[in-house]
Amino acid sequence: MSWVGLFGGTFNPIHNGHLKVAEQVLSHFPLSRLLFIPSYLPPHKESRELASVEHRLKMVELACRRDKRFEVCDVEARTPQTSYSILTLRKMKEIYPDDFFLFVVGVDAFLEIDTWKDYRRLFEECSFIVVRRPGFDLELIKKKIKSLQEKGVRTEVREKAVGQGNISCGQVFLLDVETPNISSSEIRKRIQTGLPVEGLVPEEVAEYIEKYNLYR
Repeated sequence: MSWVGLFGGTFNPIHNGHLKVAEQVLSHFPLSRLLFIPSYLPPHKESRELASVEHRLKMVELACRRDKRFEVCDVEARTPQTSYSILTLRKMKEIYPDDFFLFVVGVDAFLEIDTWKDYRRLFEECSFIVVRRPGFDLELIKKKIKSLQEKGVRTEVREKAVGQGNISCGQVFLLDVETPNISSSEIRKRIQTGLPVEGLVPEEVAEYIEKYNLYR
């Protein structure tokens, strides 16, 4: 059985912060690969400034060329509906029945996980890697875990990755990451005002944005 990371998001556009998170996840967890999954239509974000899924998918493909363990997955992109994690997980388990899946999520997203569709099922069918910046209040995560447990969700915090033989559903692994202070919204604003984005996105992505006149 292989561990596979599922890294979802709008990637509007993908930037060096996303890639740094992916690199640090792979350096701390024995994942066979990390799948970047651009959403077709995210349930918790406005779509007003959302580039087409075809453009976002292509930008992720360009960015993933830097590491052979990075893979692009179009399971959400080719499904013209709101992208829910539980549906994505079910599809991935159909495609790769022998793999174990771990969602890679930011701490802010995890703190709102009880607003996700069928979130209880997620804890029954996979685990989570929650990435946080150093210094983030650990008590907020522990409080959320306690709240979930009080609701009958079977989950536990694990501070470190364990051997693959010990993995089980409902585990929440915490990972401090050092990432550049970059956001997709900041990049879009810079493009709209004519400011450069060099160093914020991979060079191939910057060239793609320029070529197709995105976010202007």
